[in-house]
Amino acid sequence: MVNRTILIRRSRQQGAASGGPAYTRSTSMSEHSRPIRVLVVDDHPLLRQGIAALIAAEADVTLAGACSSGREAIQQFSKLRPDVTLMDLQMPEMNGLDAMIAIRREFPDARVVMLTTHTGDAQVVRALKAGAAAYLAKEAVPEELIDTIRGVHAGRKTVSPQVAAKLAVHATDDPLTPAEIDVLRLIAAGNTNKLIGDQLRITEDTVKARVKNILSKLDAHDRTHAVTIALKRGIIELL
Repeated sequence: MVNRTILIRRSRQQGAASGGPAYTRSTSMSEHSRPIRVLVVDDHPLLRQGIAALIAAEADVTLAGACSSGREAIQQFSKLRPDVTLMDLQMPEMNGLDAMIAIRREFPDARVVMLTTHTGDAQVVRALKAGAAAYLAKEAVPEELIDTIRGVHAGRKTVSPQVAAKLAVHATDDPLTPAEIDVLRLIAAGNTNKLIGDQLRITEDTVKARVKNILSKLDAHDRTHAVTIALKRGIIELL
């Protein structure tokens, strides 16, 4: 888990290093330019405060608003129309991915940066396919956030190096089919092959065939190992 207090501390240090006040604003923006308006969506107050402090140190970026849930994000985006939205992936009520999809359904040009401590390659791929402009690990926020905001505003897609490395590892993997993922979710819930077959209305032999494919594709030793790998990579989530 990222140490959220480091965001505020580093922002203060940036100002103090030059002998100025804690949150001196940079002079990179021309006098007549409009700053990039940012909406921050995260259910952790300390992280929102830390991001606000980082933004406050920049002349060409400004905080348009902040909220703590996916449902609030949809309302705030419609009201504020920010240039860039920073969206936490895991939040109560509605997660960041569903909120982003809802926002982009009404506002297709919305530019959303997904922030998360979960950097499994399957989650990243889902977010990017759904329209995320960038995917940033929270641990990289102090060093990479502002450049990511500027890049996204300029129309570039970005993933942090930590995330890109995980994507590269599985880039050539044969992905699980939706049917195999359904079986894997039921395995994770502790169901036997017979119960899985009953719930999915398929034969037990079909279940066994899908389990065999799952183990092969994930390079897993057994069912438990397959579930562990799938959770780590974000292929499935425990409900």
